[in-house]
Amino acid sequence: MKNATARLYETQTSTNLTSQNGIRYLQSGYDAAKKWIVDGVGFKDVDINGQADDKTEVFGYPIFDYANGQRGGPATTYLQSALNKTNFQLHTGVQVIRVERNCSQATGVTALVNGAETFIPVSSTGRVILSSGAIQSPSLLMFSGIGDPSVLSKLQSANKLSANMQSFDWINSTEIGAGLFDNPNTFIELEGPSIESYTYSYDSPPPTDEQLYLQNRSGPYTFASETSVFWDTLTRSDGSIAGFQGTIDSSGYQDYTNNNTITLNVYGTSGMKSSGNVVLDDKFTPGPNDQVYYSNPQDGADIASFIYKIFQALPGSGLTPLNIAQNATKVVIEKYITTPSSYAVGSVNHWSSSCRIGKCVDVNTTVIGMSNLHMVDASILEPLTVNPQFGVMVAAERASELILGMVGKTIV
Repeated sequence: MKNATARLYETQTSTNLTSQNGIRYLQSGYDAAKKWIVDGVGFKDVDINGQADDKTEVFGYPIFDYANGQRGGPATTYLQSALNKTNFQLHTGVQVIRVERNCSQATGVTALVNGAETFIPVSSTGRVILSSGAIQSPSLLMFSGIGDPSVLSKLQSANKLSANMQSFDWINSTEIGAGLFDNPNTFIELEGPSIESYTYSYDSPPPTDEQLYLQNRSGPYTFASETSVFWDTLTRSDGSIAGFQGTIDSSGYQDYTNNNTITLNVYGTSGMKSSGNVVLDDKFTPGPNDQVYYSNPQDGADIASFIYKIFQALPGSGLTPLNIAQNATKVVIEKYITTPSSYAVGSVNHWSSSCRIGKCVDVNTTVIGMSNLHMVDASILEPLTVNPQFGVMVAAERASELILGMVGKTIV
């Protein structure tokens, strides 16, 4: 992955200082968090990009893939390069329904184009790459006759599979959609006299901040409200490692929105033991089942231990938690974070891991059982220590190299 990571950094700008005038904004939450987490708990204050492999007791400024004071991402970089290629076409408003195939050979896709089902073929040497995300991509495989036979049987009975497909054409695999992961998260509201809360309003921003952004690409609207980030790990008795991430937002949430409130978001990350499945509802719409969060009680216990650990240094920070008592026991914290509420057990839409390498796709991202069908998105990743966005982009860089190599080509 080393070369793929280097290419991504070269193509996709990342920075911890987004405002073009060089000023960091909304720092009251950052300052309070640093006093708490660095001075109080003892975490290291680091350059997150500079020490990217260190995720144990580290604190720093969050990294954004912004450029020139504006939100970045592949649409501003990779897509722009692709649009300059003569053999690239971009079609919007097109919904792929399924992959059409002749046994293990993908022959094209059927898609809704202007409301009509349309077959889009590939050449005899062509390849199909699915990249619809950790919920949609596995469902596309199911609609293509690849998946759990009990699911495929229901799809066939409802005439959702290709009309000429028979049960002996199915590629049976219970790994399709299995292992679906999303970070279990908890919002912890914090209040302190030094905090100056800032709530973003894109419909009616403060005039001064609006002009600062529009005229100079500077000010609070050059980033997405997250002012600081920190990580830690826990080594369990069996030697496995659980990862945790905390972020500090610039304002309070839900019932706690006064001018001295900020939000700590605590995530369980890599090493979490709970996962679910992509399932189809009665209308065959894909979504997660109820096993994604805390189906393994170890996750709740581990995340509660992390929160308990950092709470021990709260009294000296000037911050007071509002929705969890500062002196709460691990048992009380665990019950709170695993009980659904406005602050716990809610989806953060960091979906990944539902079609993992070695189980659903091989090391070249080829769907197992197929010769020219690939999946390249968050589905193939195991849970990461961070928001999966960066990992997805690195995986795509590496996958492009591998897929080109299969046809004797290299990245230029």
